[in-house]
Order: sequence, then structure tokens, then C-alpha cells
Amino acid sequence: MKAFVIDRYGKRVIGRIADMPEPTLAADDVLVQVHAAGVNALDVKIRSGEFRLILPYTLPLILGNDVAGTVLEVGTNVTRFKPGNDVFARVHQTRIGTFAERIAIDQTCVANKPVNLTMVQAASLPLVALTAWQVLVETAKVTPGQKVLIHAGSGGVGTVAIQLAKHLGAYVAATTSTANVEWVKALGADQVIDYTTQHFVEQLHDYDIVLNSLGPDVLGESVEVLKRGGRLISISGPPTVEFATRQGLGWTLTQVLRVLSSRIRSQVRQRGMSYDFVFMRADGGQLGEIASLIEAGVITPVVEKVYPFEATADAFAHVQSGRAKGKVVIELRRS
Repeated sequence: MKAFVIDRYGKRVIGRIADMPEPTLAADDVLVQVHAAGVNALDVKIRSGEFRLILPYTLPLILGNDVAGTVLEVGTNVTRFKPGNDVFARVHQTRIGTFAERIAIDQTCVANKPVNLTMVQAASLPLVALTAWQVLVETAKVTPGQKVLIHAGSGGVGTVAIQLAKHLGAYVAATTSTANVEWVKALGADQVIDYTTQHFVEQLHDYDIVLNSLGPDVLGESVEVLKRGGRLISISGPPTVEFATRQGLGWTLTQVLRVLSSRIRSQVRQRGMSYDFVFMRADGGQLGEIASLIEAGVITPVVEKVYPFEATADAFAHVQSGRAKGKVVIELRRS
């Protein structure tokens, strides 16, 4: 089958379309004909090698974490899905490879595709929607009336997180650039900070939760807008010792992460706050709950651009530029 692969890691690595072996179907797997696959910042980071110590893949590696497609075959233990079902998923972190014609996925990662979405729309959502869910619902446990700041409100995670936080009853602030201010307001943000002309620290105060997806400078400054007891949650790092434990990382790497996160942990501790690092995990059950919200009109996907499979490298370049508004999707099979 055709797949988009890398043969080595590196910031200048592009990747190529190659012939790769067909997936092997295990007892708990569903074999999916890939119609579309979302491109995420995580895919770019994996390609560059940023996660090679945490996620030691075998090369050549088929990239891709998000998928929407049709079930072709199921393993002997699968009862929730059958051939012909339209599904979507964020595949398990150890079994990536959605930039391919077919992929075998553990059934626990899969959910039925929302009936009101196209395959392209569905492929744009799993990773970013699960990230927003695991930050706001699972970790922060957002309740009505709380104040939530979402950085990069026009990005893939931000667009979903704004909609989900509003559904949970929060007052939502978001940061974005001038061109996207009105658009981010239309997504539901109560207050939008144009970072090109305003400094969010001067505009926002006494927030309960901050969702950070940006660099260390913004992470550190975000402490200033939180109230005592507030929660700073980052999806861009630095990772914590708790994360290392969940990942089963060795002692040496755990100590490295302890040092990397020591500054921000000390900063929040001195102010009576907490810091969490969320590394999104695949969860078909949560994705099913998200699908119900999508079908109810609570969450609407935002797809900026769709690339044909042959232009996967161009899709990567667009995501890597940091200028994507919403999500970028690769289409392998027209629905």
C-alpha cells in the first residue's frame, strides 16, 4: 500500500510516499480504509525527532495520528464495530501511521464517525478534540462560571477548546492575532486578546484555568493571570515527573524532566497554584462522547485547507509554518 514515511529524523527531513507492507490485524483491531487524515503539530515534531526519546519508533516510519475512514475487517475480539462502519480515531501513540491507504487500530481508540460530518471534517478532530477534553473536562474539571484562558485560540486545539469551554459554562478568554479576532469571537470567546497590540497579562486577572500551547515565555507569564488555587495546564511542555511515570520512562529521563519543569513548578507552588502537563492519549470512549456533542451542534470542526495525499509534504510545511487557522487535512479517498 502507499504511505507517507520518513527514513530518519531531522528538522530538514521532508518525507516521501512509498510502498509499505499491509497492516497486520490483531484480535482487538479494526482494519480501516483511510479516507482522510488530520495533520497536527505533533506530526511535525515526531518527524523532526523531538519525541524520539519518549516515543522510540522503528524507521522507516509511517506518520500520522488522526484518521477517518471505513472499517474493512475486524479482529476476532471486536464486537463494537463491523465492516462498513464509518469511524474516526486518534490512534495509539505506539501505533501511529494514518498517512497511509489502510491502518489497523485497536478498537479502544475508535469511535463511530459523527453522522453530520464529512470524512475530512471528522479526520480534523480526534487529536485536538481529545486534547481539549482531557485538559478541560478530565484535568481541570471546568465548572460553570469559571474563567478560562485559552492561548492560540485560532489553532487546532484552541478552536475546539473554546467551544467546549463555553459548553461547560465557562467565561472564556483567548489570544490570537489581529486577523482572527472577530473569527475567534464567533467561535464563542467572551474576550479576545490581540497579541500583536495587547499583552494578555495586562488585560486578564483572577482566572481559574489557563490552557497553554505556546512557548516557555508565555507559560511563565500565564501564572500572572491566575488566581490563588488556579491551574496552569500546558500541552507544549515542559513535561513533569508524573508524565514520565505514566509513560514508563527510565530514571535518567525522569530526572531530566524533573529539572526541565522545576522552574514553572516552583513558580506556581509559591503562589498556591498547580501545574499540569497533558500529553493527549487515545480514548475511543471519550471520542464517542465528543461525537455526541458534535452531532448536537456543540462543537463544529474548523478545517482551513485540504491537501491531496500526493501533497502531504506541502501539508506538513503549512502546519510547520504556524499560520494554520484551524486544521489541515490530507484526503486519500474522496467520499
